[in-house]
Amino acid sequence: MTALPREILICTIARLLDGVRHVAVGASSPMPAAGAMLRRALDDGARPVRLSILGSVEHNFFTNGSAELFDSAGQGRLDAFFLGGGQIDGRANVNLVGVGDYPQAKVRWPGSFGSAYLYFTVPRVILFREEHSPRVLVDKVDFISAPGVSEPDVHRPGGPVALLTSKALFGFDRARVGFALESIHPGHDLDEIRAATGFAFDHAAAPATTPVPDAATLSLLRGRVLDELAETYPAFAAQWRGDLAAMTSEGATA
Repeated sequence: MTALPREILICTIARLLDGVRHVAVGASSPMPAAGAMLRRALDDGARPVRLSILGSVEHNFFTNGSAELFDSAGQGRLDAFFLGGGQIDGRANVNLVGVGDYPQAKVRWPGSFGSAYLYFTVPRVILFREEHSPRVLVDKVDFISAPGVSEPDVHRPGGPVALLTSKALFGFDRARVGFALESIHPGHDLDEIRAATGFAFDHAAAPATTPVPDAATLSLLRGRVLDELAETYPAFAAQWRGDLAAMTSEGATA
């Protein structure tokens, strides 16, 4: 069975969530949600994984939306969360405000919302951004919505552990304050990653390749996980099913 690129990302997310008890996902994050659902399915019967997707009816035990999410994080009851950003730099700073000198931004984004609070309180924050380009992964963000690290005297149980893009997976070292390339997704290479990344990062001479899911995991993804995901993200699920149908058709005519 051949894995779609999005399926490799979803399985990578599930590996990054290994050991969590409670993971929360924002309202516009279908792939992180699918990765959390896969983690829950893989751990089924071994240990319970609580999943909270904002905007979902079936996969959300909160009754007061983001207010309860923030309370849960502040009380240490949230193990993992996902953050994206219009810009992310080599210190894991995230910019959700805009491009240019604030407040005269040339491009304006929705805003920081509670990103800084969650970045400080959730111990396993995974930075996720599909686009891997110099305009997103920059040397220095134009505005810091949420800082990647803090001064030693600042109480901060939370922070970034990884950055996942459509091309690669990076781990974040809070002590060294920088990213290290952990693996490159199939179909990409180190020269491409260097050219597409605006910040410096550590890497092995021959970086590992991101693992592809085995047949059993793909079956779980395309069955239980895809069915669960359709409740909250019907358009994404329909597109995924369409891509699988097209891949099957191409294989049959090859």
